[in-house]
Amino acid sequence: MEGDADIARTAALFADPARVRVLLALADGRALAASVLAAEARLSAQGVSAHLAKLRAAGLVVAEKSGRHRFYRLTGPDTAELLETLARSSPSQPVTSLREGTRAAALRTARTCYDHLAGRLGVAVTSALLARGALAGASDTRRRPDDRLSAPVREHPYTLGPAAAPMFGALGVDVEAVADAAGRRPLLKFCLDWSEQRHHLAGALGAAVATRFLDAGWVERRAPAHRALRLTPDGARALEAHLGLAELAA
Repeated sequence: MEGDADIARTAALFADPARVRVLLALADGRALAASVLAAEARLSAQGVSAHLAKLRAAGLVVAEKSGRHRFYRLTGPDTAELLETLARSSPSQPVTSLREGTRAAALRTARTCYDHLAGRLGVAVTSALLARGALAGASDTRRRPDDRLSAPVREHPYTLGPAAAPMFGALGVDVEAVADAAGRRPLLKFCLDWSEQRHHLAGALGAAVATRFLDAGWVERRAPAHRALRLTPDGARALEAHLGLAELAA
């Protein structure tokens, strides 16, 4: 027989700043080598190995072998969502240098949240998709009158809109193909963005949009182990043409 969930044990893993930096470096869903994580977390090889062992034991991180090398990634999007939730409830760290200020601004402007777009860019794209009918607000995202009090509140505030196929198609994303390949992953899911305090698109469709943006060269990574993104000139033109996001092109 098992007892209650040991929340305190998991929460303790987030009490170490270096360990959190390791998790944040993996928050875009990629698998990274321990050496890259050590540099990002400002740790020695021995130090990052100790942290990775604890994260693996807790089921937050998994290791993958490629030849003689080992790469680490988050167990899944639930871990990234947990990080995002903690970020929304946490105070901002003080900025003590120009480098830290530049990095913080970059994260708030555009970043990946596991494998989908977040920050000002992610929120703006989601808002534009709503405005153009690719997404539609659900009629009622609260508990229904006949729901049991113990039933979970429905979590998706939006549905596919009447213009979903042509609008996503203009961005190079085939909604039907994404839905067929989604498997158990929900097609539509939404995160409350920690820096913007508004929703950004997640789920299989959000991941497909982010992949398309990266493959098309509309966004690019600022650094190998950093989840901040940079909107390219081609991307700015595409977003203005397809979504009317002229403010991002400035």
